[in-house]
Amino acid sequence: MDALADLLDGPRARGAFVMRSLLDPPWSLRIADRAPLAVIVVTRGSAWFVPDDAEPTRLGTGAVAIVRGPDAYVVADDPGTPPRAIVHPGQTTTTPDGELLCETWDLGVRSWGTDPDGATALLTGTYEFAGTVSERLLRALPPLAVLDGDQVDARLLGLLVDESGRDAPGQAALLDRLLDLLTIAALRAWFARERAPRWYHAYADPMVGQALRLLEHNPATDWTVADLAAAVGVSRAALARRFTDLVGEPPIAYLTEWRLARAADLLRGTDATVESIARQVGYGTAFSLGAAFKRRYGISPGAHRRGANLTSGDDEPAMDLTGSGTDG
Repeated sequence: MDALADLLDGPRARGAFVMRSLLDPPWSLRIADRAPLAVIVVTRGSAWFVPDDAEPTRLGTGAVAIVRGPDAYVVADDPGTPPRAIVHPGQTTTTPDGELLCETWDLGVRSWGTDPDGATALLTGTYEFAGTVSERLLRALPPLAVLDGDQVDARLLGLLVDESGRDAPGQAALLDRLLDLLTIAALRAWFARERAPRWYHAYADPMVGQALRLLEHNPATDWTVADLAAAVGVSRAALARRFTDLVGEPPIAYLTEWRLARAADLLRGTDATVESIARQVGYGTAFSLGAAFKRRYGISPGAHRRGANLTSGDDEPAMDLTGSGTDG
């Protein structure tokens, strides 16, 4: 599995929140649910995405927005419209004064808003819980990634919209899987664009692409740059230079980041012991993994497994996963 495939394997919805919002202007929703990831599709009309600390972005009909949490933001008919509803953790919805709106704005199965025939219709799929999206995927994404409707398979959009209005046995599980498919399709389309992370484009390079796959498929191997160069069939100096140019960091630094990122996902996504995970990702003992993990992320593996958020340690640079500052 390469890094992109591994990232796209990250979304695993369990009891995700899927809702259609039907709205007439003026309308404005402040989303403060602290969710790690959400996908917003504008199925009718248009909307504005308004973060607290960046410029607003207009979303036209068909737009698919991938929103990385947990920071709050506003979705509105106009950037200047003050919030009329606030979505809290657990998807509880109130007015700014605290009045519950769940029943007041109820418009049927998984539908709510101000008018069933409103000028704007949004479909929102929300991954509400830590662990349903890999930490590495979240670190790879910007706060907002927007795709035009023609960049995502319309059949997936239509199926999720249709199924979101049904209430049949097993519907929640079906919606979880459909949301995963839509999210993966949207992420793949976004990563294929020019501003994808540097390592994405590096896979096309015969030398560096092969080296990346060897590192990622075999993290438990005690790699050196010389060993990696020999496996690829080039000189050590040539590999080190080209790998750093294309990926943005040297091979062993990339391997360290990959190992720790894999460990973070395994801690949240499996019941394997820390000792077992340490061996899988190339650390000989739980102690050595714990020391490296805390240095990189600021918390212990056990704290991360219990739900604590990762931070960036001061001693190791983060892998350039955002695509910012790259030349494509």
